[in-house]
Amino acid sequence: MKRYGAPLLHNALASRIGNRELSRCMPDLHPIGVFDSGIGGLTVVKALRDLLPNEDIFYLGDTARIPYGSRSPATVERYSVQMAEMLVTENAKIVVVACNTSSSVALPKLKGNLPVPVIGVIEPGAQAAVAATRNRHVGVIGTRATIRSGAYEKALRALDGDIRVSSRACPLLVPLIEEGLLEDDVTDRMIARYLSPMIADAIDTLVLGCTHYPLLSHAIARSLGDTVRLVDSAMNCARAVQELLDRQSLRAPPENRGRLQVALTDRPDNFLRVAREALQLEIGEVQLREVLHGAPSAL
Repeated sequence: MKRYGAPLLHNALASRIGNRELSRCMPDLHPIGVFDSGIGGLTVVKALRDLLPNEDIFYLGDTARIPYGSRSPATVERYSVQMAEMLVTENAKIVVVACNTSSSVALPKLKGNLPVPVIGVIEPGAQAAVAATRNRHVGVIGTRATIRSGAYEKALRALDGDIRVSSRACPLLVPLIEEGLLEDDVTDRMIARYLSPMIADAIDTLVLGCTHYPLLSHAIARSLGDTVRLVDSAMNCARAVQELLDRQSLRAPPENRGRLQVALTDRPDNFLRVAREALQLEIGEVQLREVLHGAPSAL
């Protein structure tokens, strides 16, 4: 098991800063780095694999410290910095924050300090929602931390100052997903309980503000009916990654056969099987990475 502390991270960060400009001059075979608080971010990986099949991807799930959604902002920021630094040591050419909670809290810190480009899931989701809505009333569902942060409201209103936003935390959906209850009466009833006030309030677009939630997209769509459009933050994040790679000349050569590596900070539980089967992802041997909890951040 690899361990990460401040000296190793300092050296890796310095090396990436020195090589960054050189890597822009040629096709980039370094992987896209993706992290989440657990395994839910594999929905982003699936979208990336579908959209960018020639890109290598290194996925890091912080299964030792899940969930982030109930943590304080300071703790989420600290954990997010550690995960991003670990991806830099894996030679990631960009860091994708496939966690709405981390994106809502830690993105400014990451963008300001990492030597590689950073992209989150909130801004792409907000842009897609503004483009999709017809009556300018958008609903957002997510973890308590994401909803409490107001990040989606800020992003949506930055794009359209007159847009109306209805947000709701849905804390029981993630446990139901991780138990594999994707097509279950209990899950359907819980979705209806969370969404019925938003439907009654006449939203016409709903943002899935948690990367677990695309696994429930069919069940959520059944509850919403035909009048409400779903915005999948995972797919829209993948499109934003594609645009960023093109803009910064970081694409892998077309002939490259993209490889997926998955690493976790603790041994996987049943949810890895659920995600693999639901997303039809080919996941080989899962690696383990240990976070040195007491080690100071390099940033």
